[in-house]
Amino acid sequence: MKKLFVLAVAALMVACAPKKQQTCCEHQHPCFAYDATIYELNTRQFTPEGTFQAAEQELPRLKELGVDIIWIMPIQPIGVLERKGGLGSYYAIKDYCAFNPEFGTRADFASFLNKAHELGIKVILDWVANHTSPDHAWTQNDGWHMRDSLGNLVVNYDWYDIAELNYDNQDMRAAMKQAMHWWMDSIGIDGFRCDVAMEIPTDFWNDVMGELRTTHPKMFTLAEAEVPAHTETAFDMYYGWELHHLMNGVAKGEKTVEDLWGYFAKADTIFPAKAIRMNFTSNHDENSWNGTEFERMGDAASTMAAFCYAVPGMPLIYTGQEYANEKRLRFFDKDTVVANPEAAQIKMYTNLNAFRAANPALRSNELGAKMERIATEAANVFACLRQTEENTVVGLFNFSADSVEVADVVIPAGLYTTPCGQEVEVAEGTAFTLAPWECRLMGK
Repeated sequence: MKKLFVLAVAALMVACAPKKQQTCCEHQHPCFAYDATIYELNTRQFTPEGTFQAAEQELPRLKELGVDIIWIMPIQPIGVLERKGGLGSYYAIKDYCAFNPEFGTRADFASFLNKAHELGIKVILDWVANHTSPDHAWTQNDGWHMRDSLGNLVVNYDWYDIAELNYDNQDMRAAMKQAMHWWMDSIGIDGFRCDVAMEIPTDFWNDVMGELRTTHPKMFTLAEAEVPAHTETAFDMYYGWELHHLMNGVAKGEKTVEDLWGYFAKADTIFPAKAIRMNFTSNHDENSWNGTEFERMGDAASTMAAFCYAVPGMPLIYTGQEYANEKRLRFFDKDTVVANPEAAQIKMYTNLNAFRAANPALRSNELGAKMERIATEAANVFACLRQTEENTVVGLFNFSADSVEVADVVIPAGLYTTPCGQEVEVAEGTAFTLAPWECRLMGK
């Protein structure tokens, strides 16, 4: 029996990826979304300067990395009353239609946005519709915020630096919609990532997104929620929170391959077929409060990153992941990511992004292929196939700290290409030896 040693995680980090293909079809979502990678940009920590001007200089680097959509964390002024830390939370907004002077001016952001668009990168704004800062002007409007029996502003969780809005108030709803229109119509962003979207009535999302799409049909929307009803009308993409937690569990040995397959079976039944899941190993919440991907996933971190590209959905890269950032970024103060241009993750993500774009089977939803399970008795191996008439992608993931022999998988024969551009001939009876936490990803 022939043994084949292909594509360890290290091989993902070799800079020899194929050029990203340019294809476009309008279906349920904007055409750019189907083979896109999204990057969460934390302006404060992204550069030493922490400004729009400095971030603009990094855009060509993100383009080269393979980023298609930038989700920029909130950039409006931060409230002073009850502020946390020295600089405050991005999510305690004092004025929806203004710019945080910490980051720069409206003109600075316009320049950043224009440069992104010149490079073919879309920019969506993190939108905080659930609450404002307690010193927002809207707190002076009768009935616009939630209040307790004593008339005090209501806060969520331990977020004492915010005040919850009242969606029973139609005037507040109208003002919120007007602010969102301003960012689309006057500033020219490409959509929204909506914070704690599950805390806001779905009918509001359906209403405002429906209005915006009449004039901005290519708008892209992401809900920070895992609510099937959101993706029926309002949102293109939802957070894969449950999958993320399962990935953490698998890395710790607390969850299994069977748990992963059970999740995918369930998600396929409860979410509309058109819904795009966002797959991630980190984001601003996970990094700051629960630790980096290296803390949570250990030696499995790079394999889990590749997993996010192999399974249905859109992969996310958070600020600093391409530099293998190993620190929890402070949330309320300046804490710049340390740039490491020699980081192996730069090549890894570059290759994974190009591999995704070059293999149509990996596209999201109706333009891609459903994921099928490849049968194997190899312990702790997640084996999957995504196949269209023209394209086949195979993924083998050893989700354990032990080497595994995989000799019983049935994979379509042929000449495959790995993310680093290596050609691999697969014949009947080919066997694989997977090192601890090793992945094999290949397409033809």
